Amino acid sequence: MRDKNFLIENNAKPIWHPMAHPAEMRAQPPRIIMKGDGVHVTDIDGRRVIDAVGGLWNVNLGYSCDPIKRAIADQLDALPYYSGFRGTSTGPSIELAYELTEWFKPEGMVRAFLTSGGSDSVETALRLARQYWKIKGQSDRTKFLALKKGYHGTHFGGASVNGNANFRRNYEPLLPGVFHIPAPWTYRNPFNETDPAKLAQLCASAMEDEIAFQGADTIAAFIMEPVLGAGGVIVPPDSFMTLVREICDRHGILMIADEVVTGFGRTGAWSGSGLWDVKPDMMTIAKAITSGYFPLGATMIGDKVAEAFEADSTGFGSIGHGYTYSGHPVGCAAGIAALAETKRLRLDENAAARGKELATALEGLKSKHVLVGDVRCKGLMAAIELVADRDSKKVIDKKLIARIADATYESGVMIRVSGNNIILSPPLILLAADVATIVQGIDAGLSAAT
Repeated sequence: MRDKNFLIENNAKPIWHPMAHPAEMRAQPPRIIMKGDGVHVTDIDGRRVIDAVGGLWNVNLGYSCDPIKRAIADQLDALPYYSGFRGTSTGPSIELAYELTEWFKPEGMVRAFLTSGGSDSVETALRLARQYWKIKGQSDRTKFLALKKGYHGTHFGGASVNGNANFRRNYEPLLPGVFHIPAPWTYRNPFNETDPAKLAQLCASAMEDEIAFQGADTIAAFIMEPVLGAGGVIVPPDSFMTLVREICDRHGILMIADEVVTGFGRTGAWSGSGLWDVKPDMMTIAKAITSGYFPLGATMIGDKVAEAFEADSTGFGSIGHGYTYSGHPVGCAAGIAALAETKRLRLDENAAARGKELATALEGLKSKHVLVGDVRCKGLMAAIELVADRDSKKVIDKKLIARIADATYESGVMIRVSGNNIILSPPLILLAADVATIVQGIDAGLSAAT
């Protein structure tokens, strides 16, 4: 690798960073992260901080998971790559697909389509949903329903079902036939309803209205995150996902659970769907499937969808979709090792326990700092929503939240800013002492910046 001076001199110059303005990155170069160990990362200047972002929701096992590293090295020696297209397969892809169907058997998943990541997995689910209805002889079912504030990746299909203008406007027009309903968000919603059960009913009614307007026989699928991540860790009321499952069943609409963030223990359950005791028709997974050690994802397919494809005699069941790196053997080897470690360490239980501690501590910050308008947590997914005024819920100034993030980093904690939210998604191997360190760092950041 080139020396430190070269890296600093060329930071943000030959590279464009995702989710950022190139000019802004050049004016304020991003931090250069050089090392990782446990739940910590170290930057180019030698500053070691606790990673309360977990890479990007995905480094559940931290940065020192030797079983994954060994699995990658061993597979590189044996077979660094081979195609998973028609006619060939690899040992790791077969084994991982088996492990995934076993893992998500309680959610009714019976097949896996391997991808390169979360956006690929969403794109696959949307395409398979449309194809399913062609197989069933209902080719008018092409539309999709989704939640406002939902996030489903960056491909054209995923961006189209995204419910946040920040990820849509610059790329419009997007996929036609996508319609959004209000998110069940008690802090901000068009009904001014703060009672969770009532809000769930109102959002479900809005979904019913949209279905009636569009025509149920034109809708292919409804997609949602069991807990909305990038939209600000919006935790739906307990009844909401069950309500929309019932609506989908009644109108014959497929239900896709986007589990890219919520899969593999982050919510305190092995899946977000399992958290709410719901069986979707398809699930999208990625991120923690390898704990970030290799790009990999999958679209999990329920028995109803699988049966339609496998029993097809119409000619519509042939899958004309896939990626060069679908079922990459090195990624699959990493995934097998990551799943074994995730189970062995019972990361779901740790996420639930540490999540309760984090929620309690963040509520303490809300009592202390007037800038904290709302705190939302589910397992080790958390958001601190910052406001200029609690009564009006006016959004905090962008420059101020940037100062808070910088001050928190100086206090030893890496956080992520999304809009007016501080997003926390630390590794699931977190200890109670690490929770305390994170909250102390954010407390110091809030105090220093204000």
